[in-house]
Amino acid sequence: MPIGEALDKYFENHGIKRRIQQASIIPEWPQLVGPKIAEVTTPHEVLQNGTLVVSVTSAAWMQELQMMSPEIIRQLARRGKRIKRILWRAE
Repeated sequence: MPIGEALDKYFENHGIKRRIQQASIIPEWPQLVGPKIAEVTTPHEVLQNGTLVVSVTSAAWMQELQMMSPEIIRQLARRGKRIKRILWRAE
């Protein structure tokens, strides 16, 4: 078995592959959510439990994005970025 295939299998069996996919949300955030949301948000980390932590520029935007969370989570999942919830924090 090629080393790349063996590593991929190891990563998948130990949950590392899922964590790498989740972590890739951070640098890909603008492409995943679009420029309007990316302009008012900053993703910080994906916690071990699958929670994405994102800061928001204002309480009004935070409230709007909280209502949009289910759709954003579905949109991320369609792109292979599976998270369980988003924790929005006002800056």
